[in-house]
Amino acid sequence: MAKSDDKGNRKSKPQFKGKKQEGFKKKPFSKKPTTPLAKRKAPPKTNTNPDEIRLNKYIANAGICSRREADTYIAAGSVTVNGKVVSEMGYKVKRTDDVRYDGRRLNPEKKEYILLNKPKGFITTTNDEKGRRTVMELISSSSNNRLFPVGRLDRNTTGLLMFTNDGDMTKKLTHPKFGIRKIYHVVLDKNVTAADLKKIQGGLELEDGTIQVDEAAYIQGSTKKEIGIEIHSGRNRIVRRIFEHLEYKVIKLDRVVFAGLTKKDLPRGHWRNLTEQEIINLGMIR
Repeated sequence: MAKSDDKGNRKSKPQFKGKKQEGFKKKPFSKKPTTPLAKRKAPPKTNTNPDEIRLNKYIANAGICSRREADTYIAAGSVTVNGKVVSEMGYKVKRTDDVRYDGRRLNPEKKEYILLNKPKGFITTTNDEKGRRTVMELISSSSNNRLFPVGRLDRNTTGLLMFTNDGDMTKKLTHPKFGIRKIYHVVLDKNVTAADLKKIQGGLELEDGTIQVDEAAYIQGSTKKEIGIEIHSGRNRIVRRIFEHLEYKVIKLDRVVFAGLTKKDLPRGHWRNLTEQEIINLGMIR
């Protein structure tokens, strides 16, 4: 209902109809002031030098601990770089720097472990002056780090060959005192007599000393030309020499077990990364 003024005249409600009314000024649209591109603050530059790495990552890659734990060791003064204690968080080092934890020099490369089922025709070396094919060609796509073969298989021997950049692991898997288990499937040019098999089982005197075999037996379900032999010696061409000593010619030699690793689901000429559990098992070798 419309109100009346003091004189009795009726007052109508104010009508807006899009016209600006005094006292109802529209506020201007709020807009943040822009800054000329030339005056804008540039984002902080990130260090993209491939030769530098954060100290905590360097320590973690060396297999000592996690990055978070590395920060604790750095803060505690347990880490030195080129002979000086570094306790600064975020400190960057070069891969060529001498970084030590509790006096022990560290390797910044992440530890890697590759298993190859080696085919015939490849020699076990990192390079060959004669231009022959090497096992490194077979694992060229496996890692950006430089890996090395653990032990060796000769050119015509097939089977399991491991690669790693873990020097401590390599020493452990190749040193005779650790007795690393290796099993070979041997195919010969003629049947092996029971007498010769017994000689092999009892140990043979070769030109470079006595060789003891852990176990030797005929392959079940095959002819007597096929022998399974378990040995832990790392002497050069030792399995071939055992049979050559008894006047047998080795037609085929295949390493089927190495340090508990097998060829299961690994075709000839292919490689795979070791599983975490396999790496743990190798690390437990004493």
